[in-house]
Amino acid sequence: MSFSRASRLEGTDRGGIGPRSAFSRRGTLAVVCLATAMLMLDIAVVNTALAHIASSLDAGITGIQWVVDAYTVALAAVVLTSGSIADRLGRRRVFVSGLVLFTGASLLCGAAQSIEMLDAARAVQGIGGAILFATSLSLLADAFPEWKERSKALAVYGATIGASFAVGPAVGGAITSYLGWRWIFYVNIPVGIAAIAATYRFVRESRDPNARRIDWAGQTALVGGLFLLVLALLRGNGDGWGSPAIVAELAGAAALLAAFVGIELRVKEPMLPLGLFRIKEFTGAQIAAFSISASFFAIFLYMTLYLQQILGLSPIKAGLVYLPATVLIFLVSGASASLLQKVSAGAMIAVGLALVAVGLALGLLATATSSWAMLIPSLMVGGLGTGLFNPAVSAVALGSAPQEQSGLAAGVNDTFRQAGIAVGVALFGALIPGSAALGQGTAESFVDGLHTALIVGAVLAAIGAIASVKLISVRRMPATVEQLPARIEPVEAAA
Repeated sequence: MSFSRASRLEGTDRGGIGPRSAFSRRGTLAVVCLATAMLMLDIAVVNTALAHIASSLDAGITGIQWVVDAYTVALAAVVLTSGSIADRLGRRRVFVSGLVLFTGASLLCGAAQSIEMLDAARAVQGIGGAILFATSLSLLADAFPEWKERSKALAVYGATIGASFAVGPAVGGAITSYLGWRWIFYVNIPVGIAAIAATYRFVRESRDPNARRIDWAGQTALVGGLFLLVLALLRGNGDGWGSPAIVAELAGAAALLAAFVGIELRVKEPMLPLGLFRIKEFTGAQIAAFSISASFFAIFLYMTLYLQQILGLSPIKAGLVYLPATVLIFLVSGASASLLQKVSAGAMIAVGLALVAVGLALGLLATATSSWAMLIPSLMVGGLGTGLFNPAVSAVALGSAPQEQSGLAAGVNDTFRQAGIAVGVALFGALIPGSAALGQGTAESFVDGLHTALIVGAVLAAIGAIASVKLISVRRMPATVEQLPARIEPVEAAA
């Protein structure tokens, strides 16, 4: 992320190439929102199609878990480096490359003839998504240098994210039911082409003359460590946790992640300055972001399998089950932005995570023979907590870091969110016999595993709430409110 560097150019054209007009500013906002809507819809619609993907490609549970995790691991691992590359090579140029990657990968996803091909294409999609996330705020900061105009633009950006995710499950269900799962990827192609053309029409080039160097050693260690960790968690049940392969993967993950920390401590310009974690509020925001992603958002894959494969709902009906909760998240997130002017962000984060923990516990009401309606209390309470949580944690993640590192702080928060989803999906996969939902076991065994995962998820969310209370100040910070619109993301990293 490079929002901070663009922010330092406020009120000037320094770093930008070409004139800035009101027409081009509005065009830039439209392009960024269009690309972001495509990203968010893609994240939200995939879960509702997973059961059909498994049937069509004759995939097992591990294969469809990687449909989610290949994307999130790639996004989490490269989003920070993407921002540095954009600062150095030009933000418009890199933004377009992200659009090309994401659109081309969408074509490959839709045309996939095997689950391996789909998983590989999803990883490329994740890299494209990371580039787009990393450059979007920089483009808006360059187009809207004055805070008053920028805050309005960022409010539109945040609303686009929230609205896209709110309708995503229903849209994904409808597309899967009436057109087939491949079209959840094919619809990205005309949108991506239109966004590329509009980028060249409206968005001017900008770059940072003092861009950070690219930390290739740290990047390599982080990618390898995350991949091996998720791989081991996904394969542990099948291969045996004491098997040489799983032990080697876990050891390799530990070694690479430790090497990443060592590299970041020694390299001159680290992709992740570890000194930021000396700030208690910043550390608390990352723990909180990881905990909600590894619990509430990671469980969506298995809840969707439960709705479709255990209860027999069609994709569109399963998508509609989520709709009340996603709309609630959108509405509460908007209201929470104003609430932050009166209530401590730390308190909102803690209360939000506590509600998520309660919501996950309410999921225990669902059984192998119950109605889908038994999940509504779980989703609504969790949605209420998420709506309170998201604006507050984004504000703390930005407001607790030095102003000149606000963009980096936003990128770190994205990394922890996406890593949380990837690890959570893998962790729950070790607890839930997902193959039971694909005809290789009983419905009762799947639900028993789902209940265990819900309990673990509730504990993770509760730990995040406790950490928030301990690390994040209960006093309201004026800077938090001022910076809030920069990252209103109701569920951006929702899977």
